[in-house]
Amino acid sequence: MYKHLFGPVPSRRLGMSLGIDLVPSKVCSLDCVYCEVGKTNTLTSNMDEYITEKEICKELEDYFQHQPDPDTFTLTGSGEPTLNNKLEVIIAFLRKHRPNVNIAILTNGTQLFDPKIRKSLLGVNLVLPSLDAASDTTLIKINRPIKGLSIETYIEGIAAFRALQLQQTDAIKREMWLEIFILPHYNTDKTELDRLKKAILYINPTSVQLNTLDRPGSVKNLVGATRAELMEIKDYWNLDKVEIISANPDRKKIKAYHQNTEKSILETLARRPCTLKDLTTFIGNPINEIHKYLDVMEQDQLIISVKGERGTFYQLKTKVVE
Repeated sequence: MYKHLFGPVPSRRLGMSLGIDLVPSKVCSLDCVYCEVGKTNTLTSNMDEYITEKEICKELEDYFQHQPDPDTFTLTGSGEPTLNNKLEVIIAFLRKHRPNVNIAILTNGTQLFDPKIRKSLLGVNLVLPSLDAASDTTLIKINRPIKGLSIETYIEGIAAFRALQLQQTDAIKREMWLEIFILPHYNTDKTELDRLKKAILYINPTSVQLNTLDRPGSVKNLVGATRAELMEIKDYWNLDKVEIISANPDRKKIKAYHQNTEKSILETLARRPCTLKDLTTFIGNPINEIHKYLDVMEQDQLIISVKGERGTFYQLKTKVVE
């Protein structure tokens, strides 16, 4: 069992994805109300070697020796991966040892104002930054950022990196998929949507992906947008590059879906309802990986989520949280 690698797991966008955790839970520059990992414990923009390059590369070397290559190496974490100051070194390690495997990074995009971060990410095939707001008021409301981060700096950083991607003339294929997380009553008024469209046109990403709440966030009683509401936003923007990320896709069709992991979750929930943290502790798989299986199992109506005193519990559909 690896400590900093998880998967490969079926990803809705990346195929068979090997996750690489670069920061511990929950070191981040945002404290988004919808975050499924939970509330940010360390709200910071300070870069550090939160997980050492040596630890990560050692696990990768072992993986290379014993496992087939995934479709994608996904740099991620239970926080913001660009806060790891060895990011460029780890990307170079992957490029050297597995040059034909795509590298992706899931980032909130807040650090892209830094030229050093932008340069470090040029070795990545696919950068997936998020942008949920286009005004300071909405940024504070939905993302609750570090003190001093302005929406202007945020958008300018993402746009500068996209421009840098487009300037490259080497053989590496580089794309940016801009994710916008839609939450009714947070960022869905016409004024904010107009500002977001303006930001999209300015950034000029490869694609824009509309997402919404799949499961409970860090703030109680949030409600995700319906598919009809997402379609309405897409139609309102009238941009060809916008797509909706379908909730709970059929991940079982992807070869990385491990039936034994699903079985372990079901057997654990048969004993008693569990929170996400409980399942991570009992089964030993990282929180990001458990999320993927819960998506499938909820889609198959094997489990449901129920609010309890300690938070959100997952249970077999025939069980009741006591």
